[in-house]
Amino acid sequence: MNIITDKTFDEERALYGVKDLTVKNCAFDGPADGESAFKECRNIVADECFFNLRYPFWHDEGVEIAASEMTALCRAALWYSHHINIRGTKLHGIKALRECSDVVMQDCDIVSPEFGWSVRGITMENCTAESEYFMMRSDHLHFRNVQMKGKYSFQYITDSVFEDCIFDTKDAFWHAKNVVVKNSVVKGEYLAWYCEDVTFENCRIIGTQPLCYCKNLKLLNCEMIETDLCFEKSEVEATITTPVDSIKNPLCGHIYVPGVGEIIRDEEESKGEIIIGKPCCCA
Repeated sequence: MNIITDKTFDEERALYGVKDLTVKNCAFDGPADGESAFKECRNIVADECFFNLRYPFWHDEGVEIAASEMTALCRAALWYSHHINIRGTKLHGIKALRECSDVVMQDCDIVSPEFGWSVRGITMENCTAESEYFMMRSDHLHFRNVQMKGKYSFQYITDSVFEDCIFDTKDAFWHAKNVVVKNSVVKGEYLAWYCEDVTFENCRIIGTQPLCYCKNLKLLNCEMIETDLCFEKSEVEATITTPVDSIKNPLCGHIYVPGVGEIIRDEEESKGEIIIGKPCCCA
């Protein structure tokens, strides 16, 4: 593999189409303000590099980025690229990851609105993220120890697992399908409306009006804090370990809960059973 060290690139398509290249301690910055430094490349390693220009990694195959920084001016950094490994890197430009596949991220700091749209297959571990519409329409996500803050996260995702995470995000998991969330904290308003085949296991759920209009929703040994108007028109099987402020019109299923401030039944089709003060018979 060829190696370039300690260079600065600012021209348009500076390294277009290159293969089997390592760039170390290089800067993609300067007055020429060129775009698309690594477009249509193969087997690229960027180590300890600084990216301050737009669209550096588009239509690439095999990208490794380590100990690097992508600034707010580094817009849309990785699009239409595959087989990507990013470690110890700051991704601070808008729309940093889109239409990519086979992505691994470790120890990264993400500050990027509209991050991760239409990604197929991403493993993320020990990362922090601040974003809006985070990971929308993506599938096969596996997150572990990820802290995320923002709005409208994980909408329309499918076939995903989240473990040991902390999410502070409004409208998370809307229309999600086939998702498991384990040992995590999920804080925010209107959690997981219209989701299907979603399971929360050993989680703490915080915020108003969660889990409405759901199909085949499961909660296993979950805490619910400051949660009111829960489960409206949802198909739900739930074992809850804390009192709930209010439950409204669960469509069907069983909800085991130690206490409920208010049960609202003003819809004839609300047939979900609420069992107060008794453990789940299948626990």
